[in-house]
Amino acid sequence: MNKILVTGATGQMGSTVIQTLLKKMSPQHISVISRQEEKMAGLRSIGVNAFVGSYEDVASLEKAMDGADTVLLISSGDQGNRVQEHQNVVDTAKRCGVQNIAYTSRALRDRTTLQNKLMQDHFDTEDYIMGSGLNYTIFQNGLYMEFLQFVVNKDHLEKGVSLPTGDGKAAFTLRADQAEAMANVLMNEGFENKTYRFTNNETYTFMDVATILTLLSGKAVKYTPVELPVFVQSMKQRGLPDAAIDKMAAFLLDIKNNQEAVVTHDLEDALSRKPVTLLSVKKKHRFL
Repeated sequence: MNKILVTGATGQMGSTVIQTLLKKMSPQHISVISRQEEKMAGLRSIGVNAFVGSYEDVASLEKAMDGADTVLLISSGDQGNRVQEHQNVVDTAKRCGVQNIAYTSRALRDRTTLQNKLMQDHFDTEDYIMGSGLNYTIFQNGLYMEFLQFVVNKDHLEKGVSLPTGDGKAAFTLRADQAEAMANVLMNEGFENKTYRFTNNETYTFMDVATILTLLSGKAVKYTPVELPVFVQSMKQRGLPDAAIDKMAAFLLDIKNNQEAVVTHDLEDALSRKPVTLLSVKKKHRFL
């Protein structure tokens, strides 16, 4: 790999990937593209080739890909036509002579039975990349630990955790671990049309989450599984919009159905260390 372009470079995933790349690569061999001009100054100051653009702006993609042999496509948000945006990146890479493409997807047990239909975008993108003729690497990432801050907060230390997740499990994984592992693979391994599943080494139920919250806080935190209509009604009472409730409910039902329970040791192998566990995350990362 002579020159790599990282898309979505100023987000949490992209930023950590770049930090890891910079430890072993010259900044002149790293290009980035992001919508956020205000976050580019620091990268430019150390010699990174920084471009302002978006997945919808093909001209900006072409400019950023000039001279690149590898593109890391960090998945877009789900607010727009995500699959089309991803296809724009893949198609532009082919036109610009890029040889290799990597993509940040999701590690889910069965794509045919998902409740959260937004996840289908990832698999449609994988299929498109695999049919593109480019050398590819797919990073299927486990559910971020950071997801927990959207469903578990300080109020739950007093009231307990009530969610429609039953005894379903998820291999909650620190996003920074996944980003570091991706950078390691990009630097050290060839593009051999391989899929990595970057999940934690263990899974957690929300009973486990409550137990860990009890250990960390010193307060007894109870987990109560509830039916989906009860959860939806509680969200409505809090004033959440229907679209946000539907999205959260689908995520939680997939956890209940063990869609997020995939476990491999790909992450540990790429990191050359154990991934951060849910119990150890409090001291360093502080979102529980």
